Amino acid sequence: MMEWLQLLLPAWTMGTLLVFLTAPLGCLMLWRRMSFFADTMAHGTLLGVAIAGILQLPFWLGVGFLALLLVAILWVLHDPRLPNDALLALCSATLLCSGLLLIQNLPSLRPELLSYLFGDLLQISWTDLPFFVLIIAFALAVLYRYWQAQIQIAIDPDIAMSEGVNAKWQRLIFMLLLALFTVLALRAVGSLLMGALLVIPALTARLLAHSPKQMVVWAFVIAQIGVTVGLWSSAALDTSTGLTIVLTMALLFAMIFIVQKFKKLS
Repeated sequence: MMEWLQLLLPAWTMGTLLVFLTAPLGCLMLWRRMSFFADTMAHGTLLGVAIAGILQLPFWLGVGFLALLLVAILWVLHDPRLPNDALLALCSATLLCSGLLLIQNLPSLRPELLSYLFGDLLQISWTDLPFFVLIIAFALAVLYRYWQAQIQIAIDPDIAMSEGVNAKWQRLIFMLLLALFTVLALRAVGSLLMGALLVIPALTARLLAHSPKQMVVWAFVIAQIGVTVGLWSSAALDTSTGLTIVLTMALLFAMIFIVQKFKKLS
């Protein structure tokens, strides 16, 4: 039992800390209809890992650089003639294929490909946590500072701008926060499942909440249950942590959705 606790406690602590960022960002992403952007950012992390491997740098440095580069690229490519979802699809496919191609040709990274794709929270140690705590605290401070403006933009951009909110600046802040999240979440659920970690708790919370504040609280609760049950279940069943966490959250969504449907029918 003690061996299990030594292995799982750092991972569970990291997952719990990450949920503080997952809940508000996921809700904002849903309100702003930017779910596809999170997937694009997540797929770009593979290329960041590959670049870090080639240059022999820490993986988080490569992922962080790539995330900032992607924000800059999308900022430059923004054009009324080009639909945002189509641009994101282009970037997502290009980054994912480029990252996979490079990693497959790097012998040092190839054995860890599955952990980059689907995550492995169990690799987290106590020495990693202070860095993650600082980054999450910084991101939460920024969110707290601009939270009201972010909600105003999400509800009605035109009214928000008429009240003096800078829509472009708020969009950039949100994109940068998502970029920061991708650096942290790569170890937790991997590149392919990162979007699910943001979307599923927020989507489930939408079924239960009656206000933005309630939605964030419910998203936090759902994500926390998903991380806790998923992590301990993955250890007991010897399955991938990222896959088990996401499937646990999806199961929670399905259960709540079905219960509410039956209540309406009755």
